[in-house]
Amino acid sequence: SINLQNLPSRGQNANKLKTAITAPFGYSLIDADSAQIEARVLAWLAGQDDLIEAFAKGEDVYKKMAAAIYNKPESEIDKTERFVGKTTILGAGYGMGAEKFQAQLKTFNTYLDLEECSLAIGAYRSTYALIPELWTAGRHVIDAMAKGQTATFGNGVVQVMGSRGILLPNGMYQRYPNLRTMLNDEGRHQYVYDNRKGVTKIYGGKLVENVCQALARCIIVEQMLRIAKKYRPVLTVHDAIACVAPEQEADEAMAYVMECMSWTPDWAEGLPVACEAGYGKSYGDC
Repeated sequence: SINLQNLPSRGQNANKLKTAITAPFGYSLIDADSAQIEARVLAWLAGQDDLIEAFAKGEDVYKKMAAAIYNKPESEIDKTERFVGKTTILGAGYGMGAEKFQAQLKTFNTYLDLEECSLAIGAYRSTYALIPELWTAGRHVIDAMAKGQTATFGNGVVQVMGSRGILLPNGMYQRYPNLRTMLNDEGRHQYVYDNRKGVTKIYGGKLVENVCQALARCIIVEQMLRIAKKYRPVLTVHDAIACVAPEQEADEAMAYVMECMSWTPDWAEGLPVACEAGYGKSYGDC
C-alpha cells in the first residue's frame, strides 16, 4: 500500500504522484488540513491556557516561541528563527531532549549547535510549564495501569481504567498489553508493553503523545462524519481529510468542509481548532 503522507513534494519528482490522483469527471477534490491539532490538543489537555488563547486568537505561536528562545521581540524574528520556534512547538511537547531536537532540525536542513538546541528546549519547558507537568502525570497513569488502579488524566477528558487501559471519549480504549517493568541498559526499571512489533517502551512523555494523537484522531473522525453528510470523503492523511464535490459547488463545498473542521465535539469544549483548505482537479492542485 502507498503511504500518501510520504508522497514527494520537493525535488525532481515533486508533486507528480499527487497530481496523478484526480477527481472523477465533473468533480473537484477538496483537501483540508487540520492546523497544529496535536499541539492544540496538548495545550488543552495540560490546561496551558496562555497557549490555548494564542491558538484561539490566531496568533503566530511559532514566532512567539522563537521570541522566547532568542529573547527578543517578535517583530525582530527572522524566517529561520521562526522555523526553530515552529519545530519546538510541534516537536518538544512530548519530552524531546536537545540532541534529538538537533537531529530533527537537521532533517529539515537547519543546523543549530547543541547549546542553542538546549536553549530552545529549556525555553519551551519554562514558557509552557504545565506541559512538562503533564509528562509527570503520564508517568503516574502508567503506574496506575500497572497496579490495576483507576485515575483521571489531564483535564479529565480521558479516564484510566486500570489494566483495561485508557478510556477515550469515543468509548474506545487505548491499551497497553502486558504492561510491566524491565531492566534497561542502564540497569534501571523501564515500563514496557507488547504490540505487533514486539516489546515497546512507554514513559510519561510517550503516553502523553499517545493520548494526544488518539484525541486528535477522535476529533478528526467526528469532523469527517459531519463532512460526509454532504460530501464524500475519499481519503485521510494523518490530520487531513480529502473529499469530492461537484465542480460547480466547489467554493461552497470548501466552505462547508472548513466549517466542519473548525468544529469541536461536546467533550472537547474550550479546544480551539482550525484548518486550511484548497481544491482542484487533482490532489496535487489542492
